[in-house]
Parts: sequence; C-alpha cells; structure tokens
Amino acid sequence: MARRLEGKRIALTGPRKAQDLSKLVENMGGIPLLRPAQGTVFLDDMNLRNGLVAWVNQRPDWSVFTTGVGLDALFEMAEDMGIAEAYWDLLRETSIAARGYKTVNNLRKRQLEPLVRDDDGSTEGLIRAFAGHDLKGRSVMIQLHGDPAPRLVEWLEQQGAKTQQILPYRHIPPAEEQLDQLLSDLLGGHIDAVTFTSTPQVRFLMEYADKLGKLSELIGVLSGPVVAVAVGKVTAQGLVESGIPRIIAPREERMGSMMVELARYYAGESEPFQADH
Repeated sequence: MARRLEGKRIALTGPRKAQDLSKLVENMGGIPLLRPAQGTVFLDDMNLRNGLVAWVNQRPDWSVFTTGVGLDALFEMAEDMGIAEAYWDLLRETSIAARGYKTVNNLRKRQLEPLVRDDDGSTEGLIRAFAGHDLKGRSVMIQLHGDPAPRLVEWLEQQGAKTQQILPYRHIPPAEEQLDQLLSDLLGGHIDAVTFTSTPQVRFLMEYADKLGKLSELIGVLSGPVVAVAVGKVTAQGLVESGIPRIIAPREERMGSMMVELARYYAGESEPFQADH
C-alpha cells in the first residue's frame, strides 16, 4: 500500500491517535490534515450512578451492552458504589445481548455469556440476532457509549419492549472554530477524503453545517468530490443515516485498516460500504 494515497489530502476528525494516523497517511504518500470534529469525552458520573441504581432496583429482563469500554465503566462504578456483586448477580440472572467482539470479550472475562450477539459489529447485526426472541412486554436496559442509538431503541420498542438507556460517557463538541475550519475546507475543495472514527464526529459536523444553513451543500460535497471514510460499520451507519450515500469502511474496525481500504478504493479495488436498511 506504499504511496497509494500520493497527493491526497486526508482530513482526520478523530482526536484519538491522530498523530499515529497522520504518520500512516504520510507513509502512504498522503497529506494529513488534523481537523477535530469531537472534543472531550468524559465519564458522566451522576448519570452512571443513577443508571446503575435503576438497573439493580428494576432488574430488567434484558441487559444490552454496546461497547467494551462502557461495560468496564459500569463495573468500575458499581465497585466504587459497593454494589458490584449485586450487579454481577443480576446480570447472571438476566438475558444479555452484546454488540462487538470487545464487548463480548469483556463480558466473558467476568464469566458472563451473551444470549444474543451481533454477527458483524453493527447495530443492524444486533437487531438481526434478536430476531426470534419474544420481546413483547419485556424490560430492556441498554448501555450505550456517548451517543444515542435511535435505530436500536425504535426497533426494540416496535417489538413491544420497554427500554431504558444509560450512557456512561458524554461527548463534548469541539470549539466552533475547529468545526468551521473543517467545514470550510470541505466546501472549499481543499480536502479529498475525510475520516470519521466515531458517530459523535459525524453528528457534530452535521449539526454545525445545519446551524449555518449549509447541510445540503455539505451532503452534496460528501456525495461527490470528497470521499467519506468510516472506521467501522457503526460509524458508517451514522453517515448513512445523515444522508451520505457513499462511504468507505473496512471489514475490521481498525484505524490502519480504514486507511488501507481508502487506498484500495482509490485504486479501484474496493467497493463503498453497503448500509443495512
């Protein structure tokens, strides 16, 4: 893949490992542009404590976990609150659903086995795995990360489930100056491809463009000259739901794989991501 991004200007919107990703882009011949579309991520202590109390007291029929880091945060907080054993006992007695291999691995480290798990790391994969389970009248507690999951919640409620969500982490938008620079570069033709490593990055950019009355223009650019690149299927689905028709995403959710997939796309060796509807 050496030099296969020669001369391409790649905007990197994720703050995590941005320097490492910049170096990779340079090694592949590209020009990295650091354009953060996500600010601070912090543990929402009060929301997490209240959510755990509700989880233990209400004892839902189903417990749904969507990220490994969020699962860890729940257990760490439960330990701090002195309810870790009660929380673990509860989970052993309820049906568990999990999205993503990291989530499944973190559950297994705690001797917890999901009854339902996705087949591809996506929300749609988790929904497919739920097929055949009677959810009517069932109570479902959903652990998210820092962004809501309207598609999953809507589907569960359509099946008759009663849902409650807990978000251990909260994403803060970056300074408007940073979003303005990213948007200006995109609309001004100064970027060939833009990478997204989480759905909040997509949301913050789209919301800012909408605020300025430039959302349609942004979608047009991302549908034409600028290639939208996602680190995995969850982020790709977020782009699809924002109206972006063409997305490049690797099979494995890895930042390195994301750049390799982009290089393959430019070489005509890769097809855009196909969303599940």
